[in-house]
Amino acid sequence: MNNAAVPPLSTNPRRSSYDVVIIGGAVMGSAVAWFLSANGDFDGSVLVTERDPSYEFTSTARTNSCMRQQYSNELNIRISRFSADYVRNFRQRMGDDPEVPHLATHHYGYMYLAADERFAATLRASQQLQSSLGAATVIMTPAEIAAEYPFYNVDDIVCGSHNTVDEGWFDSATMFDWWRRKARLAGVEYLTGEVVAIERSRERVTAVTLASGETVACGTLVNASGPRAAVTARMAGLELPVEPRKRFTVVFDAAEPLPRALPLTIDPTGVHVRSDGGAYVAGSTPEIDPAVPFDDFKMGPDVWEEQIWPVLAHRIPAFERAKVRSQWAGHYAHNSFDHNAVIGTHTEVGNFIFINGFSGHGMQQSPAMGRGASELIAYGEYRTLDLSPLGYDRIARGEPFPETAII
Repeated sequence: MNNAAVPPLSTNPRRSSYDVVIIGGAVMGSAVAWFLSANGDFDGSVLVTERDPSYEFTSTARTNSCMRQQYSNELNIRISRFSADYVRNFRQRMGDDPEVPHLATHHYGYMYLAADERFAATLRASQQLQSSLGAATVIMTPAEIAAEYPFYNVDDIVCGSHNTVDEGWFDSATMFDWWRRKARLAGVEYLTGEVVAIERSRERVTAVTLASGETVACGTLVNASGPRAAVTARMAGLELPVEPRKRFTVVFDAAEPLPRALPLTIDPTGVHVRSDGGAYVAGSTPEIDPAVPFDDFKMGPDVWEEQIWPVLAHRIPAFERAKVRSQWAGHYAHNSFDHNAVIGTHTEVGNFIFINGFSGHGMQQSPAMGRGASELIAYGEYRTLDLSPLGYDRIARGEPFPETAII
């Protein structure tokens, strides 16, 4: 990628006032910036502030880049349907620029496994909803699973929910890189710096203050600060039920590689695993899952030996002999209210926009979310997919809009 023409990162704002200030330059902030910059109806100035331009510890950098349509909530399915189309047609969506690459994808699918009738009923109900919206999800009996994927142990399985159309892995890093690049080429300013204070009147945000001491006025403020979203909200005197939760990832080799690609398999225990080229990627949630400090990326000492590997060896006996290549911890921006995204304006502060709380499915939802937030800024309303059920007002009312299919 030739970056010669891309404007450099700022260390000081070039203006004293911007129409839009976006706090957070990772995937959500850059999605909003790109969609705004590509909208011919919007000609405002945009500043993106990012405290760490290396993105090393962001959820964006530590994603497993997965995509699925197997959700329990209709709106999340529609969001994923759009995202899948966006990824398939990435170059076209980026203006048919011949320099923009096609995004690599691996549609080996997802496989949810149910070990009891209660969860099986949940999978069947979700499959009917997914199918009604155009997803290719099917329910498989243990015999059907064993016939197609003979390496699974299905002795304790009631059924599986499986889809290989637009489900699997995609090259999210390239998508993110091109959103940033194109936004900067279109005039969006990216600034290396941390917002430490937000000024507001009763009903509007008026300015932000940077760690450098500089103050920048803004017309609209977008909270795209990932696991730090609640801290950003509190600067404006607002509350948001989003917190960093630790998630573990392990890349390993198997002494007996499987004869075909492994779908992203969600075991009834919650441990999940998928193919990754010639290796495999597994993940898990801590058995005790509290909010963690923002700088806590320590890998649990016994995660592989005691939590992940025994489950994998039971479910896929070929994984009894496995060798860890690498492992790391990342953070989910976890919405403890209902495990669903929060997007849209605050109920009382009309120019404060949330795009937060994705609880692990942010990367795959970022095309629809970036488009939606940009429409809200440019037009004052959603023009394509109505994301209003994910608005902050449900939190204010105390009425969850739940998503149960969280990994």
